[in-house]
Amino acid sequence: MDEFDLIGRYFTRPPRHTALGVGDDAALIDTSPGFQTVVATDMLVEGVHFFADADPRGIGHKSLAVNLSDLAAMGALPRQALLGIALPAADADWLAAFSGGFAALAARHDVDWVGGDTTRGPLNLCVTVLGAVPRGAALLRSGARPGDEIWVSGAPGLAALGLAQMRGDCTLGGAARAAALKRLHTPEPRVGLGIALRGIASACIDVSDGLLADLGHVLRASGTAAGGSPLAAEVDWAPLAAALAAAGGPWPDDAALLRNAVLAGGDDYELLFTAPPPRHAAVAGLVAQTGVPLSCIGRVDHAVPDASAPPIHLIEGDRRTPVANLGYRHFG
Repeated sequence: MDEFDLIGRYFTRPPRHTALGVGDDAALIDTSPGFQTVVATDMLVEGVHFFADADPRGIGHKSLAVNLSDLAAMGALPRQALLGIALPAADADWLAAFSGGFAALAARHDVDWVGGDTTRGPLNLCVTVLGAVPRGAALLRSGARPGDEIWVSGAPGLAALGLAQMRGDCTLGGAARAAALKRLHTPEPRVGLGIALRGIASACIDVSDGLLADLGHVLRASGTAAGGSPLAAEVDWAPLAAALAAAGGPWPDDAALLRNAVLAGGDDYELLFTAPPPRHAAVAGLVAQTGVPLSCIGRVDHAVPDASAPPIHLIEGDRRTPVANLGYRHFG
């Protein structure tokens, strides 16, 4: 099959929110008055973001999920997706499974698959998504202020524990292994939660590179937006440990492994956000509204006077320990 047969068979779906989808030189999108279009793109590379023998349906799901997570972090409603894909070969079975995983998640979130590009080369997936948000209502990284509470959805660390299992760094039992591998291979973008956080959260980001690393992005952006240096924060270990315990287990009796997974592990695609204390009840009420577990894990503090000092402190009982913004870096 040639390139156009491949596109027609696997990558074409009838649009629902789009004037013109796959088949021309570009898609045509009717924008709505009073709304802003939100655009995000992410690339997944074999050997970096997934193993060579990974299930292609899961790869299809994840390649879209990580992009929908970016829209969720902005409070946007997903509308369209484009896929750029480099393939070493046109394997019909692989393509059927991959496109099935991608299309199933797109259908669940009412997303039009409107085009992209295909070429021969090492397996590489680049997805661009477009969403809509009421003008002025988008969630940003830069809105946190001293005194705000820090919240996170779900159980950070699950995906990192799944990766540790696959690498042989730990051995997880039945339910724990299933929960960790599901989060690693088929993360659930928190789209509904992101939309519900409009007008409640002061800042938001998705946890892709690690909880502390992504919290650091919020502290840096918010401090800069306020005209100063990065803000500081205190993070409480107890609610993070409780969230992981509630997600399954038993987990390995290795404190260092668990700490690193929760604080520095990426690929969870949970939402980390801040909100003023008077909004605490409103945030807590979103658990019943969205069905997503939420944990208040700390608070934002004033900017650190010493720019060389770590801006995040970890609270464990009576101990208050400075910690670095640990997380994954592609070129670190």
